[in-house]
Amino acid sequence: MITLLSGTNRPGSNTRIITGIVEKIYTQAGIPCQVLDLADLPPEIFNPASYTEKPAAFTPFAEAILGSQGVVIVTPEYNGSFPGVLKYFIDMLPFPASFENRPVCFIGLAAGMWGALRSIEQLHAILAYRNAHLYPARVFMPGIGKVLQDGQIQDTELMGRLEKQAAGFAKFIASLQS
Repeated sequence: MITLLSGTNRPGSNTRIITGIVEKIYTQAGIPCQVLDLADLPPEIFNPASYTEKPAAFTPFAEAILGSQGVVIVTPEYNGSFPGVLKYFIDMLPFPASFENRPVCFIGLAAGMWGALRSIEQLHAILAYRNAHLYPARVFMPGIGKVLQDGQIQDTELMGRLEKQAAGFAKFIASLQS
């Protein structure tokens, strides 16, 4: 099972819409996946006491990562970086088990012309530190407001890149398991 992580807790975000599109791509390709949406994080995880003892309501979030064969992180760019809630989520996960030798793939979206390049580069460094297996074919989605119309990606070339990434990531995971 691949976990598709919607990397913001912003309600109604473009990130969640893109994550849903990616979920359809994986499902249509016959690749088992599940969506983990940071908008659904339990409020008690933000209590400072959570650093020492995670609330029970956080267990399904940790298990979704720990039980996954790979993780696809879909992240927006906020102020030249990825959302703080995504970093906090990573910090709350068990160390080192959550990303140690786990395949990770990246999709970035932004209003600007770089498509969350900075966000993904920063996440890349963090997850390399965590010893994740980083899939090199990243997808950047600049000008998301023009690319995404009525909940659909209008750019067929971009859809092709997402489909190619999904197929390649599944093969990458399989190669690491053999």
